Amino acid sequence: MDKKDGMNYAPKGKPAPVVNKGEFVIAAIALDHGHIYGMCNGLIEAGATLKWVYDRDVKKAEAFQKAYPEVKIASSEDEILNDSEVKLVCGAAETWKRCELGIRVMEHGKDYFTDKAPLTTLEQLSMAKETVAKTGKKYMVYYSERIHVESAVFAGQLVDEGAIGTPIHVDGFGPHRVGNPKGRPDWFFEKEKYGGILCDIGSHQIEQFLYYCRVKDAHVAYSEVGNYGHPDYPELEDFGDAIIVGDNGTTQHFRVDWFTPDGLSTWGDGRTIILGTEGYIEIRKYVNIGTGDGTCDHVYLVNKDGEQHFEVNGKVGFPFFGQLILDCINRTENAMTQEHAFKAAELCVKAEMEAKYLTHK
Repeated sequence: MDKKDGMNYAPKGKPAPVVNKGEFVIAAIALDHGHIYGMCNGLIEAGATLKWVYDRDVKKAEAFQKAYPEVKIASSEDEILNDSEVKLVCGAAETWKRCELGIRVMEHGKDYFTDKAPLTTLEQLSMAKETVAKTGKKYMVYYSERIHVESAVFAGQLVDEGAIGTPIHVDGFGPHRVGNPKGRPDWFFEKEKYGGILCDIGSHQIEQFLYYCRVKDAHVAYSEVGNYGHPDYPELEDFGDAIIVGDNGTTQHFRVDWFTPDGLSTWGDGRTIILGTEGYIEIRKYVNIGTGDGTCDHVYLVNKDGEQHFEVNGKVGFPFFGQLILDCINRTENAMTQEHAFKAAELCVKAEMEAKYLTHK
């Protein structure tokens, strides 16, 4: 796991298998984003058997095979899609191609697990919904900043226990490091392909709001984007923020950006604050700034009982992946509902579509 580079951030946890070896077979197609490693790590730790990998770039497939020596490199995408043993396909294609891959996967009778953002347009969302309805298959999304971060998982458990009463507002901060632009693929800088900053990394923030505040539907009250520091890449939005209002009266403000300074020890100082009627929670996900102690996953809780601090790295695990496997087997929705996955996708696209473009003077 490279803590300096968010694109290759791939958490590893403790094995917690929910199935026996060979009982739930998965494959990986399209390795355009490093999150594919985190997706596969989580499923393998939950007992999945990784059988195949395919990418049009053979070197990427070979590097993937070095990380997972048991995997076989497929000669084509069809070799995987036509394998009846494969139950779920993981994909981290270029963002604008994720929906079309998902449709092919589901039409071949397999569940689909894609990197975020899961799509870039409302037209793609409509096609994805139609295919889910037609095939009965899942279109699940790797919203990693909640499902693959132990402090975020633990905060959800505190909310469930009523530690802060009823959640009413979320503040989210998702700064990222862009790194050396030459180390990024061309599609990263083309808005049509990456979807814009609110669609891309903003998707994490919107999903967390829906989850923590128990929101079924919401609208974008306002949104803004801009390019403040990357004039050589005019289609890159390096800053964005938005306010989202839930159908239950809850609200969110979030900010995302590509301005993580080189001096930070990790790729971004991601934080979330959840305000409730009886207290609040702050999540400091990736770094304990200024201490140099190398710790992460700090959760702060303030309520009627006082002030509490929890350091939960290595103590909570990542239950989403085992739940997803069992959902695929049992056709349940315990890991994430399809409605939730699609609503987060819809709102991040709408936030981008409605965003005011800020011009720095």
